[in-house]
This record gives sequence, structure tokens and C-alpha cells, in this order.
Amino acid sequence: AFKSHGNIVSMTGDGVNDAPSLKYADIRVAMGITGTDVAKGASDMILTDDNFSTIVHAIEEGRNIYNNIKKAVIFLLSCNLGEVIAIFFSILMNWPVPLHATQILWINLITDSLPAISLGMDPGDHDVMKQSPRNPKESFFARGAGARAILGGLLIGLLTLGAFYYGLWEHNYTFSNISASLGTKEFKYALSYARTMAFVVLAASQLFYSLSMRSSTKSIFQVGLFKNKYLIGSIVLGLFLQLLVISVPAFARAFGVQFLSINDWGLVLVFALIPLIINEIIKIFMRVAKKKKE
Repeated sequence: AFKSHGNIVSMTGDGVNDAPSLKYADIRVAMGITGTDVAKGASDMILTDDNFSTIVHAIEEGRNIYNNIKKAVIFLLSCNLGEVIAIFFSILMNWPVPLHATQILWINLITDSLPAISLGMDPGDHDVMKQSPRNPKESFFARGAGARAILGGLLIGLLTLGAFYYGLWEHNYTFSNISASLGTKEFKYALSYARTMAFVVLAASQLFYSLSMRSSTKSIFQVGLFKNKYLIGSIVLGLFLQLLVISVPAFARAFGVQFLSINDWGLVLVFALIPLIINEIIKIFMRVAKKKKE
């Protein structure tokens, strides 16, 4: 009767007579101590302590696991979309490509992978059981997840292009007079410098943006800024490795980068923080709108 109304039904049982009901339920739960082999064989989950409250803990754990998978996937989509936008727009407008292939590979290896893995190990939201059950037919990108991925990708990609353009403009080059300067030693240096700025903004913005991905509604302070130590560690490690690539001459030559001035370091860090700040501002409006509805 419950299933006929579209509900997801769980059945608990321990005896042979419970097996038909267990078989028909969506989530089948058997008792581990007093349960018969028939009941255990017909079940998806076995309570080793025969305690019904364990089911609640299992549901909470399952919801957090699903949310963590979603966070990691949306984060990776945002980061890769940002890279695609930066490269696509530069090719579309016949501009120099803002990133080398080696730089993109480095970003995918370090600033994409480490935070995504850390998001997958996030402690989770302690209020997750206060949320209504998720519709099994609901899209993976429902509840604004798709919009967050697109917005994050747009911000990261456009800011990367902005840093690249600023690096060229700083050396008196604009996209209108580049063609006349191609091949000159001065332009090659300016292009390398501009690519360095784009490289740092793309990497750092993805690292900072991962902090905002821990919750779609709560601020980074509400969820606990340092609660996910793996994520903080991956951000610190990513920034350190990024600095190492630019500072060590051997690495700098391999990646085609230049060491930035103090002012430009400040500028690229401000650019990198913008996606995080904008996403946090959007969350504030979402919380206000939710309170008004309630």
C-alpha cells in the first residue's frame, strides 16, 4: 500500500515468515543476532547489533555519502568547465591560448584531483536528517546543482581570461596589436608572464572554490572552516606546489612560467577569491529566501 503511493519502503524482519515481505520491500533489513538465515539471505542490510537506531545512523551515513559524491562531481565539472571556457573563448576570438598543455595537465592532477578526493571524505552535514527524503527519480543536477556547476565554471574561466589579458596589458600589449608583435622577444616574455598569471588564477580559484562546495546552502563558517582537514591540507599543498613550480627555475622552464611581481601576486589572489565570495553571497540570498518561505 505504501509503495503504491510512491513511497520508498523499508522492512525489518528476523523470521522465515518475514522473508516474503523483505523480498518485496525496497530496502530489506534483517536482524543479525536473532535473524534466521532465510531472513538474512533476503535482506540488503543486516543489523549486527539488532538495534533499530542503527538504521537511522545508516540512513544518515548514506545521505552524507551521496552528498559527498555530488560535491566532488559538481566541483570537478566546475573546474573543467572553467578550463574549457578559457581555452574556447581564446580560440573563438583568435587570441593566444592562455595555458600550455602541461599547465592544464598539472591543474587536472593537483588542483582538481586533491580537493575532489577531500570533498569525497567530507565529515558531512549534521543536519542532513532534517531534510526531506530525496525523490529517487530526481536528477543528479536538481536543486541548483547544475546551475552551481555552470556558474562556477563561468567565473573561473572568465577570471582566468581576465588575468591573462591583464598580464599582456601590463606589458603594453592588447589583443588588437598582438598580431604586429608576434615572434618578438619582448612579446614572448609578455605572453609567458600573462600565461603565468592565468595559470595561478585558474589553479588558486579552483582550490579556494572547493571550500564553498562543502554545502549548497550553508556558509563555509557554518559548516566549519577547518572541519575537513583533508580539504584544508589539499588546498595548502596545492598552493605550495603552485608556488614551487613558479619559483624553482627548472620547473619554471618546464612549465613556461615567470615569477610574478608582488603586486601581481596580490592581484591573482584577489581574482582567485572571487568565485568563492560570489558563491557565498548567493548562499546568503538563498537562506534569506528560504526563511521568507517558511
